[in-house]
Amino acid sequence: MNATTSAADPAIDVMLLLEGTYPYVSGGVSSWVHQIINGFPELRFHLCFLGSRREDYGEARYKLPPNVVGLTEHYLFSEEVLPKPQGSAGDAATAELVRNLHEQLREGDSREARAQVLEQSLQAMQGRLDLQYFLHSKRAWSYLTEQYLQRCTDPSFVDYFWTVRTMHTPIWTLAALARSLPPARVYHTISTGYAGYLGAVLARITGRPLILSEHGIYTKERRIDLFSAQWISDNMPVLERNAGEAGYFRQLWIRLFESLGRMCYDAADPVIALYEANRLRELADGAEPATTCLIANGINVPPFAATRALRPSQPPAVMCLIGRVVPIKDVKTFIRAVRVATNRMPGLEGWIAGPEDEHPDYARECRELAESLELGDRLKFLGFQKLVELLPKVGLVVLSSISEALPLVLLEGYAAGVPAVTTDVGSCRQLIDGLGPEDEALGSAGAVVGIADAQALGEACTALLGDPEAYARAQAAGIARVERYYTQPIMFAKYRAVYEDALARSRLAEPPPRGALATALREGRIPRPQETG
Repeated sequence: MNATTSAADPAIDVMLLLEGTYPYVSGGVSSWVHQIINGFPELRFHLCFLGSRREDYGEARYKLPPNVVGLTEHYLFSEEVLPKPQGSAGDAATAELVRNLHEQLREGDSREARAQVLEQSLQAMQGRLDLQYFLHSKRAWSYLTEQYLQRCTDPSFVDYFWTVRTMHTPIWTLAALARSLPPARVYHTISTGYAGYLGAVLARITGRPLILSEHGIYTKERRIDLFSAQWISDNMPVLERNAGEAGYFRQLWIRLFESLGRMCYDAADPVIALYEANRLRELADGAEPATTCLIANGINVPPFAATRALRPSQPPAVMCLIGRVVPIKDVKTFIRAVRVATNRMPGLEGWIAGPEDEHPDYARECRELAESLELGDRLKFLGFQKLVELLPKVGLVVLSSISEALPLVLLEGYAAGVPAVTTDVGSCRQLIDGLGPEDEALGSAGAVVGIADAQALGEACTALLGDPEAYARAQAAGIARVERYYTQPIMFAKYRAVYEDALARSRLAEPPPRGALATALREGRIPRPQETG
């Protein structure tokens, strides 16, 4: 891949747009980002990290590779991004523009209509429709109160005011950030959401290609977060809402993220999913079919394969959850499953290997649950661990998550000779049982149970650990599956084609039709740049 630049080319080949992840938060997505950067040392990457507030993050969890040529940090909800309050009347023309843009956004159900709204709003935000107007003008206040009276089904105007203000402020600050970032030849966002919106803005104002790699479906994960969030007020009495209905402010946030997602899908080419169910979800959420394709995660197998020699002759009686101690991992179900399993298999232990600092209240609740179940030394909180050192001591990798994409930790466990028991989320069933006849013929690499079913999870773990023949079959299936379908070279070959195609398109005055590369990947071809432009 040629990464040289001319006077007309930016010094940055790929700018990665990273919301709440690498390099400040560990986890599967961050590991993948680090893997990609290291996998293409000839490319110069610039990182644009979007966080909530500066104080929510500690030191970087990763040492940046030498081909990272810059890092920009932007905190979406920091007071630093807000202008100094300065009241103004606001003008009638700007107020009318705001009204028209909202109506177009509500009614526009086509890519062209949404692109027009984005273009008009970006132009307006450089003029009189700035953040000062939105936050402090009388015209904005008047429009806000009007919308509250017409649309809000929650009785609290105070909550409505602060919700709208908090939701929309990043739209302005990200538009300003886009114009201040150093130029890049290609933009690559790892999610929709605010990072995806920034990618759409950058694609619009620079004319450069935008790549989207969705590990989980952002709108789905935010919907899960929003339904359980304690910081969102639901003032409508429960008896006045339908069963399962989200409160008004939760719906408002969900609609925002759905809208931002569609803007990102409109701008991105290709739109990459990890597995077919997520690609279908992207289509349902507004992605253009021609631009969607699949690239599964892949791992560096040899370092993990080398640990197989360190494994004892009998599987260790250890069920291990490897991941962050956060609600989406449903660590509490794992803890309850450990209680079930230890009742059935004396001497078995449950380990939780992952950081606890991302959601300290939840981590504390998990420890309190373990204490209430009287697990004692049978449950260990290990904190962050090096997997090549941990996996030889583990009998099963266990995921109790309520949402996953294609978890790297299962693949790493397979490569180390460790079968898995998981909940039926994301691609976990595909990774356990295979996808398609050839893959399925390799056999099952463990077991899949329902979400939040601690009894089934615990029983599945003891059944596998207590049956040496079944365990050996699962171990062999996992090794064969990861070595045949989920290696780093397979993944890198496809992303090399993605980057070469995008870099080639970045130099063209008239790029080829949208979806050319995605179509080739869907057809099982890995084209060279000249095939797509």
